[in-house]
Amino acid sequence: MTQEVIVAFLFTLFAGLATGIGSLLAFFTKTTNTKFLSYALGFSAGVMIYVSMIDIFVKAQDALITELGDGYGNWATVGSFFVGILFILFIDRFIPKSTNPHELKKVEDMKHPQAVINDPDLLKMGIFTALAIAIHNFPEGIATFISALQDPALGLAIAIAIAIHNVPEGIAVSVPIYYATNNKRKAFRLSFLSGLAEPIGAIVAFLILMPFLTDLMFGIIFAMVAGIMVFISLDELLPAAKKYDEAHLSIYGVISGMAVMALSLLLLN
Repeated sequence: MTQEVIVAFLFTLFAGLATGIGSLLAFFTKTTNTKFLSYALGFSAGVMIYVSMIDIFVKAQDALITELGDGYGNWATVGSFFVGILFILFIDRFIPKSTNPHELKKVEDMKHPQAVINDPDLLKMGIFTALAIAIHNFPEGIATFISALQDPALGLAIAIAIAIHNVPEGIAVSVPIYYATNNKRKAFRLSFLSGLAEPIGAIVAFLILMPFLTDLMFGIIFAMVAGIMVFISLDELLPAAKKYDEAHLSIYGVISGMAVMALSLLLLN
């Protein structure tokens, strides 16, 4: 196993374990810093949208044009981009709305769990939320791993962006489970395990995709990664950022994320 593969896996592991950070925040802080969360989620969306459209899509396009020529290469890039969107959309459609992992919860929701302890329906909702997040995190793990293999700096930026958006997801798992059981360890454990789907996605990418990672396959997968990340940003990050928003902080976060990503690409390329 090369150093590049190990680094890519560690980035993916870091992104996935951020769900555990969200769970810990729910236990050890008294209030949700909504201003910071709105800005941070917007920042994460800005990073992911900019890097997807300006860097990842272009690299995929270059690879596919080299392999297939201008005409077929451009069509293959655009087609793969929308296949990536349809892939994550398909996953999203089959998750029940009642266990939507992006139904935001606040740390304040942890204050009075005693009123609903031993509620089996609430526990079931928490478990299904953890499962839903795990399903979402799986393709994110593949995207982070493949991106980090191509460019470690790019992979790190994506890992940080995904980690930021995993924090409120950790809270979303912990709140209903803690309400239902009054058991912090169980709530943390399920939140933590839901994040492990990201490194599992990296392992699957390594074992199944790596042996077939020709320039053609790389271009197709990279274009799909761009589509997945754009969908996540538009469907998850921006709505979450706006829900917590105060005084346009979310859009300031988006612009800041784009600016930081643009500057880093200029300095590193």
